[in-house]
This record gives sequence, C-alpha cells and structure tokens, in this order.
Amino acid sequence: MNALVVDDSRATRAILKRILASLGLELAAEASNGVEALARLGEIAAPDLMLVDWNMPEMNGLELVQSVRADAAYAATRILMVTTESEAAQISTALAAGADEFLMKPFSADDLRAKLEMLGWQG
Repeated sequence: MNALVVDDSRATRAILKRILASLGLELAAEASNGVEALARLGEIAAPDLMLVDWNMPEMNGLELVQSVRADAAYAATRILMVTTESEAAQISTALAAGADEFLMKPFSADDLRAKLEMLGWQG
C-alpha cells in the first residue's frame, strides 16, 4: 500500500511518514497543501491512501477531498482526514465530501494503525 501525505506542518508529515514506514507502508509522495497534492497526484500512480490535513493554505483538505473524489481515477484511493477539527458537524462534512475516515490530532501510532485497519489495511 502506498500513501500520499498532505499536511502544511513539516513535523506532522515527518511523524506520519515515520509511522507509515514502521507499518511497512510505502510513501508515494508528500505535499504541504492541496494545490501541491493535486500536482503530486499528476506525477505518480494513484495512491492507495491519502492522509490529509484539513487546515492548510492555498487549498484546504476539504477542498482537496472534493477535488480528488470528483476524479474517477482516484475512486479506489482511501482518504483519511488527519486534523485538529473535532466537531461532529465537521466530521460529517468531511465524510460527506468523500473522506473515508477521520483521525484527530494529536494521535498515536496505535490510533493511526487502528484507522488504517478500518480502511482495510492488513499489517
């Protein structure tokens, strides 16, 4: 399984990459915002998984999810929102936009593993 990590925080991207590597998942690419993520998607094969922050400059995570879901080429890509947004209405909005699951920051490696398992990953 390969992943695209999208977060404007370099530290969060590093944490996610480290956890993914420890789980045996391959990093396809990383991006610091939605615009950059869309450009990366044009450069790589469709990732199996996208980990997307909500609050980013240029294009936020919700807009990115909507853009990805509008393209049939990424229909099989699983999207995990990884964000500080925690209100029920925001979670519902993200899921309605096409996110498959939601992980609130701060999170542990075990939290991420559990969400990946919910998305069908079998470590």
